[in-house]
Amino acid sequence: MEITNSTDFLNKEVIIKIDRKLGSLHPKHGFMYMLNYGYIPDTKSPDGEELDAYLLGIFEPVESYEGKVIAIIKRTNDQDDKLIVVPKDKEYTNEQIEALTEFQERFFEHIIIRK
Repeated sequence: MEITNSTDFLNKEVIIKIDRKLGSLHPKHGFMYMLNYGYIPDTKSPDGEELDAYLLGIFEPVESYEGKVIAIIKRTNDQDDKLIVVPKDKEYTNEQIEALTEFQERFFEHIIIRK
C-alpha cells in the first residue's frame, strides 16, 4: 500500500476508527487520553501504521465517528502526522487545538497545517 498524504484529507469528511478512547491510558507510556484518538482505516502513514486522528468536540468515549478534517498536526521531529477531526458544524482555533492535544503533542515539535 502506498503512503497516504495527510493533506489530501483537509476539509474532507472521514470516518475514524477509535482505538484509544477518551479516558483510556496509553499502552506504553501510561498517560491518559484526554480525547478520542484513532486512525483512518485503509491508509498508511510514513511510520507504516494507519494515518492517526484526534477527535475533538465529542466528550464521551466512542468506537468510531464520521467528522470533518479541519487541520493537521505535522510533527517536525517525527513522521507521524495527526488529522484533527471535528463534528461537521464545529470549528476550533489553532490555540484550542494546541490546548486539547497538549497531553500528547507536548513531547513533539510540530506545526498546525490548514488549507
